Amino acid sequence: MLSPFKIFPFGALLLGLLTACSQPAQEHQHSSLHFGTLIDITLYDVEQKTAEAAFAQLDQNFSYWHSAWSPWQPGSLRRANSLIKTGHAFSVGPSIMPLIERSTELAEQTDNLFNPAIGELINLWQFHKHDEPDIAPPAAADIEALVAQQPLMSDLQIDGIKMLSHNPTVSLNFGAFAKGYAIDLQIQLLKDMGIDNAIINTGGDLKAIGQHGDRPWRVAIRHPRRDDWLAYIDTRGEESIFTSGDYERGYTHNNQYYHHILDPRTGYPAMQTQSVTVLHHDSGLADAAATALFVAGPEDWLRIARKLGIKNAMLVDQQGVVHITPAMQQRVVFNPQIETTIAVTAAL
Repeated sequence: MLSPFKIFPFGALLLGLLTACSQPAQEHQHSSLHFGTLIDITLYDVEQKTAEAAFAQLDQNFSYWHSAWSPWQPGSLRRANSLIKTGHAFSVGPSIMPLIERSTELAEQTDNLFNPAIGELINLWQFHKHDEPDIAPPAAADIEALVAQQPLMSDLQIDGIKMLSHNPTVSLNFGAFAKGYAIDLQIQLLKDMGIDNAIINTGGDLKAIGQHGDRPWRVAIRHPRRDDWLAYIDTRGEESIFTSGDYERGYTHNNQYYHHILDPRTGYPAMQTQSVTVLHHDSGLADAAATALFVAGPEDWLRIARKLGIKNAMLVDQQGVVHITPAMQQRVVFNPQIETTIAVTAAL
C-alpha cells in the first residue's frame, strides 16, 4: 500500500532500533526515494563491501520498476494502458506481465475488491495530485459512467506475450500490489547474495528476514487516528507486514475528507474501515489483501481473508473497534497506554 510516512509514528517502525545507543559495526542502513515514498533498508551481519553492492543493485532495480510500472511515467505500463484502448492485440512488456498475471489471480480470489483494472477511476479522483490546493472530487455522473463499464482484470485476454481487451475502460494501476511484489524480488536478491538478516521498509510496508542480532525485528503498527503506535509485532524468520489506512493519502474538499482506497463497486472511497494490517510471508499477497480487506469492511473481511488463505490480519473499523483473527492476536502486543476495544473473530 502507498504511505507517505517516513519515521515513527508515521507508519511501521523498527522499535528495537530506537533504544540502541550506537550502531553495531556489522549493521548497514540505506535510504532512497522510489514509488513516491522513502524506502529504508537495513542489513545486519554483513560486510561493508557486500552491503554497498547490495544497496546499489536494490536502488537500480527500484528505479527501473518505478518507471516501468508507473501509469503516469513513460514506460511499459503506460504503453500498455494506451494500447488496451485500441481493442487490438499487442505485445506486453516483460517487466509488467508477471504483475498482470498475479494480479488477475488475486482479483479473482478477492471478488474483485482488489481490482488493478480501475486505473481510469483512480485518475478521475486525482489522488496523485492530492497536494494541489484546488483538488476536488469528480462529478457523480462521471463516477457512475466508469463503474457501469465494470473494468476487470478478467477483461484482459492473454495469449503468450500478446494481450487485448474488448473493454476499453480497463486501465491498469498496480498501486496496491507493486510495492509488495517488488519487495519480494528484492529480498530474494539479498538472499542470493548470502544476506540472511535484513529488512526493506517502503513507507511503512515491509518485509524482514532473519533477525537483528540476538533479537527479532520489532515493527510498530500506526494507530489510524493518533500520532502513536497501536501495536507491535516481532517478526519470525521471513515475514511481511502491510497496512492499508484511510490516513495514507487523500484530500479535503468542502470539509469532507476523501481517501484513496476506492471501492470498485461504488467508485467512491470505502467508508467502513480505518485501517487493515496483514501479516504474511508473501509481500505481494499481503499488499493486495490489505486493500481488499479494507474495501470488504468489518462485515465481509473474514470471507475474503479465508479465500486468500490469510490467518493473520487485523481491521480497525470506523468506530475504532479492532477486529482481529485469533492467530494475529497471538502475534501482536497492543500499546498499553491506549485504551483499545478488541473483537476477536472466529478462527480462519
